[in-house]
Amino acid sequence: MSDNTVNNSTPVKPVQGKHRNVHKLVQVAMLSAVATVLMLVEFPLPFIAPSFYEIDLSEVPVLIAGFAMGPVAGIVTEFLKVLLHVLIKGTSTAFVGDIANFIIGCAFVVPASLIYKHHKSKNSALIGMISGTVIMAVVGVLMNAYVLLPAYGKAFNMPIETFIEMGAAIHPAVNSVMLFCILLVAPFNLIKGAVDTLITMLLYKKISILLKSFWNR
Repeated sequence: MSDNTVNNSTPVKPVQGKHRNVHKLVQVAMLSAVATVLMLVEFPLPFIAPSFYEIDLSEVPVLIAGFAMGPVAGIVTEFLKVLLHVLIKGTSTAFVGDIANFIIGCAFVVPASLIYKHHKSKNSALIGMISGTVIMAVVGVLMNAYVLLPAYGKAFNMPIETFIEMGAAIHPAVNSVMLFCILLVAPFNLIKGAVDTLITMLLYKKISILLKSFWNR
């Protein structure tokens, strides 16, 4: 009887593990699809940054993936979101801008999900997203100054001085690319992070219940 018990019970764990991994993949795919759709719905903040900087809510599903399934799931969801967006809309910067956007998105999601992973509470989620917002703002400044603005300038045949002039029209103190990024891009990303944080705090509990019920079927 003991031999039969061992033989009957040993296959259970691998099957459960495989079943759970499939559920994770499905959840990541669903959240990536939602994030891609949200990434297509953009609107500018003309009093904060030039109109080609547009805010979207695509990081909300990515944050939910990171909180529900860990930082790796958040990174994969961010990658799939950017990839699907490129497949739908194409790229105007030979993928440079898309890679930079992926890095900036991960700078927000990874710290938030790491902090939440080590202590799962509402406060740690909030602290994680605030930390991620600050890190995203810093990374965004560096990526825009040294990668994105030069790439867009080259792609659209625009001298870098054009961006400085556009920035000065919003904030008169802008007289260099770095000041453009500090005074315009950083506040833009801080607002974006704050909006994403608020919406995630409002939605995560409800969506996590749906994900857990799907997981436990």
